[in-house]
Amino acid sequence: MTAARDTWTIASAADAARARAGLARLVADTGAPALDRARFLSALGVRLRHAVDAGGAELTVTAGPDGRLGIALGGPEPWRHTLVRSGALPGPQDEPHSEAMPDPQAAPLADELPDPQDEPHAEALPDPLAEALPAPQEAPLAEALLSADEDAAAVLTSLAETEELLRLHREELHQTNQGVLALHAELEAAALAQRDLLDAERAARAEAENARRLLTFLANASAVLHASLDHEDILRRLPELLVPEYARHVDVWLVDDERTPPGDRAAATVTAARTGRPQHAGPHPGQLPGVDDLPASALFPDRPLLCLPLGGRTVQGVLTLAAPGERFDPDTTVMLLELARRAGIALENARQYEQHRDVAEALQRAQLTDLPAVPGLDLAARYLPATHGLNIGGDWYDAFSQPDGSVLTVIGDVTGHGLRAAVIMGQLRTALRAYAVEGNGPARILTLLHRMLRHQQPELYATCAIARFTPGEPEVVWAAAGHPPAVARGPRGEVRVLDAKPGIMLGVPLPYEYEEHTVELPAGSVLALYTDGLVERRAAGIDVGIDRLARAMQVLGAAELAKLDAAADALLRPMLHDSEHDDDICLLLCRTTIG
Repeated sequence: MTAARDTWTIASAADAARARAGLARLVADTGAPALDRARFLSALGVRLRHAVDAGGAELTVTAGPDGRLGIALGGPEPWRHTLVRSGALPGPQDEPHSEAMPDPQAAPLADELPDPQDEPHAEALPDPLAEALPAPQEAPLAEALLSADEDAAAVLTSLAETEELLRLHREELHQTNQGVLALHAELEAAALAQRDLLDAERAARAEAENARRLLTFLANASAVLHASLDHEDILRRLPELLVPEYARHVDVWLVDDERTPPGDRAAATVTAARTGRPQHAGPHPGQLPGVDDLPASALFPDRPLLCLPLGGRTVQGVLTLAAPGERFDPDTTVMLLELARRAGIALENARQYEQHRDVAEALQRAQLTDLPAVPGLDLAARYLPATHGLNIGGDWYDAFSQPDGSVLTVIGDVTGHGLRAAVIMGQLRTALRAYAVEGNGPARILTLLHRMLRHQQPELYATCAIARFTPGEPEVVWAAAGHPPAVARGPRGEVRVLDAKPGIMLGVPLPYEYEEHTVELPAGSVLALYTDGLVERRAAGIDVGIDRLARAMQVLGAAELAKLDAAADALLRPMLHDSEHDDDICLLLCRTTIG
């Protein structure tokens, strides 16, 4: 089957109207929706109007064998369109051959749509194409107009439905927007609440960190203060701990300090000492917890002062602090109140210890008798209390004559320290002298002392060494009960340690008989008896100290040996070069001479 073609000349508006009416019936026959038909006819009308205004054009309609209708409009703005009779009519904007503007690459309309006389197979348009394009004189223009109105009505109905749908969508969108706004408001409220919670958490963390910092400082400062038993040292450490973080200036006033009368102190300091209550003095009230407010001090009119009593059971003094800034922080003030209380307890403990220590040392020295002057024997002794700690009392030395003319030299050390050790030491010294008066030798005396201590003081032990010198005899008899070995220096400077195995300590709950030993000490020899405080140090064993003592005795010079007191001082210097020792020290030097 060959294609059928018909061509109209569009020269006037009437020609354009007839062509539009005919094509409207063709489009209706395709079964296309009214909206699509209206779109197509509107596009066609616009192009026909442009063709008439341009002076006319040829409108060609071609019916293809596949049921397609080709519509081509010539003129200055060529336009082509394809109609599908058996289906929906595609819109002009979707047709690839539909052009609003002329295509310079396209072939001329005459080439695409040849004259029907030149087409050998062209036939007349069959029905309903011929019926759709009637002759101009037979075109039912009124019917066409009515049909156009029906299409316009359908388009308006579709538009109304679309507007109603659009209204519903707008209403739904409005409701959605209201919901979104409400949701945004809820989210904003939640965000504000979360921000408040975060701010509260940050504040709580900062407060907890500040509390941790203050408690850590309080614990460390308390450990420093309670580690010392010297009240002067405690007074020195307080400003070091508090300045400059917690105070610009620190003053500690002890109430029994006569060097600074109360008149030279701030009024708030005196009030705190008198009442025992913390006082704040400044240009403005401090309103600090547990602290009374007073007017500004005349000594510091522009600086707030915090005066804290130092005391546990009694007020020892007042700690006065000048504020590091414009005011004292309440949390810091609570910490400072507790620190002042603990510092007061540390001061009270230190003072009680110092009093106890002074009494023990006085009792200790009172029981160290003067050394006797004995022909053929020179004696020199030294007693040094411990430089720190409680290790005072318990070390002693003694020297006295027996009824037969021999001389007993004694050195001992009671376990324990303080007043009790000093008292027990006095009892042992008295008992030893009583046993010696009966003519007992060193070993027998130690055996009797051991027996007495086991029964009277079962939880107390002691060490002791006894050496007996007999005038005119070079031999010395000695015995020891758990005591460090004596060191002997011969006339020519040779040194030896009397390291024979000693007996057990006095008071050990075992029956024991001590043995005597003999050593020859010709004239000019020196025997050193000492307690463990001279040779024992925490950093080294006792054997190291004994070796150091032996070397010190070996290097003693003739000038030092000429006077035994000088020799004692010369021995102490290398032994105590660090000037710190944790225990009492007793040293007894015995030098044999020609009687």
